[in-house]
Parts: sequence; structure tokens; C-alpha cells
Amino acid sequence: MARIGVLTGGGDCPGLDAVIRAVVRRGLTEGANTFVGFRGGWQGLFDDDTVELTQAGTSGILTRGGTVLGTSRTNPMSRGSDGVQVIRDTMSRQGIDALIAIGGDGTLRGAHDLWQEGIPLVGVPKTIDNDVGGTDASVGFHTAVQIATDAIDRLHTTAESHNRVMLVEVMGRDAGWIAVCAGMAGGADAILVPERPFAITEVCERLHHRHERGRSFSIIVVAEGATPRSADQGTDHGGHGNTLEYATVGGISAELQQEIEARTGYETRATILGYVQRGGTPTAYDRMLATRFGTAATDAVLAGRFGTMMALHGTRIETVALEQALQTRNPLDPDIYETAAVFFG
Repeated sequence: MARIGVLTGGGDCPGLDAVIRAVVRRGLTEGANTFVGFRGGWQGLFDDDTVELTQAGTSGILTRGGTVLGTSRTNPMSRGSDGVQVIRDTMSRQGIDALIAIGGDGTLRGAHDLWQEGIPLVGVPKTIDNDVGGTDASVGFHTAVQIATDAIDRLHTTAESHNRVMLVEVMGRDAGWIAVCAGMAGGADAILVPERPFAITEVCERLHHRHERGRSFSIIVVAEGATPRSADQGTDHGGHGNTLEYATVGGISAELQQEIEARTGYETRATILGYVQRGGTPTAYDRMLATRFGTAATDAVLAGRFGTMMALHGTRIETVALEQALQTRNPLDPDIYETAAVFFG
């Protein structure tokens, strides 16, 4: 019999509640295990802010977005050794044998650091950006792609009706997974991602090429972390150079809107999806992945496989060392990008 603490950290996303539900349900089928949820991520351990997690209390949350436990971006190591001792004391008062931390790279880095301090725990990866290393997919990514694809589908009709270039900015500070997958599914005419710095002159050339072939509208999907090439790559039809000044993450579509309209003369509009990609009910795939991750996490705790993270490899759920999630980000598959690029321009 074990008493297990559960927390969700970092940004919210669809599927977190499905993980919590699965953790509890699996534990209850394996004996008289009990569960404690910490409110507000790692902060809940500092504040000893808890809620009992029972079968009745977690029933009906499979389809919910967000997290019933709340979340924060608290760093569990921010208070040094004193903070680690506070966490140990909280676990002792609550009679907790081990923790399950559900989160992205920040939460999992904190989990890894605590594991090195001797605190027993396992991790579950979640992030809509799909950039956690060591796993093919993370909870929340599939839903974000579906939301972005739905938006692209709706913008197609407006773009075509008004003969416009429509820019759709999606999340992806360091990874272009959402942009590429949603762009491919939504029939985008260009996709700009952080992994491939773009030349604004080339983007405009593609738009000119489409118009010359009789296509009067275009859809461009851009990840928030996409960046222009720094070197001048020549000029476009209007004699403009490639230089595009942009230094911050998020809002790049507004800069691109002005540049594209000035360089091509085509009416251009930008839509930033923003936090809507994090919200709402999870897709069937994310519910299934979250359920598999949650049950596997409980199994790992009960088997004493601490310092690990649940990971999807192909179709199998496996455990990997937490440090694998931190050594490298999950890279955008270049083959997927090249497939999407077949349909550009």
C-alpha cells in the first residue's frame, strides 16, 4: 500500500485531468493505495495545500480541459536546500511515499533535481509544443493541433472570399510541431517554424507565384518562435531586401502582415490563436494518451521505478530516465516538414 502525491505544473493543457483520473483509478485497482493532490504545482508542496484524490472525486473529469489541481510555474529548487527540506517535511506530514509530477520541461527539470536530492518521484510529460525530449508525443499536443487546424479551416473561407493572404500564428517558441502538423492538415501554402529561419523575400515570391497561377488567396501558418534569416538574401519584386527586424517571441505575424502587404500589395490579415490552443476538451487521442501515461506512472511508483518519465515510443508506453527529457528537445521531424513543403506555393 502506498500514499502517492500528484501535481500538475507549468502551463495548462487539455488532458491533465485525464492523467490524474488514470493515476487514481489504477492505484485503486492495485490495492488500498491513497492519493493526495497538491494545488498549484510545486507551490502546493511549499504551502502544504492539498486535496484528497478519490475515485468519486476524480470521476467525470476525463473530458475536462485544464487541471482540477491548478498549476503554477514555481521552481521547486528556487529556495535551495531549505526548500527541499520544506518539501520533505510536507511529504512526511502527509505520509506520502512518492510523487507523480505532470508537466513540461520546467516541471520535469524540477522533478529531476528533486530526484537527485533523494525524493522518490516519477514524471508524466505534457506540453502542447511537443518538444519534451525522450518521448514521441506529450499530453496536450494533439488537441492543440486540432484546434489550430479548425481555425485554419475557418480562415480559408474568409481568405478566399476576400482574396486575402491570411497569417495564422500558433504556439511554438522553440519547436514547429503545431505549425507543421496543423499547417499540413489545414492545407497551408507556407509554414514558418523556429527550426528553419525564413527569408521574407522567398515568402513573397511564393505568394507572387500563386497569384500568377490564378490563386487569389493564401494561408501562411507561422510558429510564434519563427525567425527571419539575418543575412540579406536579395530583393523581391518591389525591390525590398530580405531584412525583417523582429526580436521578441509572439506577435511575429503582425510584423509579417505589414511586410507582406508592403512588398506584394496583397491585402493581408493576421490571426494569433494564442491561449485558445491550450483550452477546451481534449481530443480522443489525448484522452487515450493521458490515460495510458497515468496508469503507467502509477505502475512505475508501485514498482519503485523512481527518477523516470513515462514516454511514448511508437505505440508503446515505456519508462525513460528523467534526464532524457532534459538532455535534448524533441526535434521537429524534417521528413514531416518536407512532406508539408510539397504543397507550398
